[in-house]
Amino acid sequence: MKEKNLTALARGLRNRATDAENLLWRHFRAKQLSGLKFRRQAQIGNYIVDFVCFENKLVIEVDGGQHASKLNDKERERWLKKRGFKVIRFWNNDVLKDIESVLRSVWEEISISPSP
Repeated sequence: MKEKNLTALARGLRNRATDAENLLWRHFRAKQLSGLKFRRQAQIGNYIVDFVCFENKLVIEVDGGQHASKLNDKERERWLKKRGFKVIRFWNNDVLKDIESVLRSVWEEISISPSP
């Protein structure tokens, strides 16, 4: 897909974020988590990820039921891993019902993944 199309798609995804994505973004924006910069609906290669911290090469995906067994997700995750990114996933329900545990998991992942 052309970069211009991906940029427009990412912008659209930001405008149509799920409740779980919006909640997580409120905790990530403005470097609120450990002073790290997160981007949402960011383009990496030919993919768009929900959240990424480029400094730590950490991708965070927030999934609903439609992602339970998608082959495209597995292929994308392999592609990202080959480029040094760690991908962690959370279900929408987990973000909405227990944001503190989700944030703690992200923080722990950042703590054990030194920035390059």
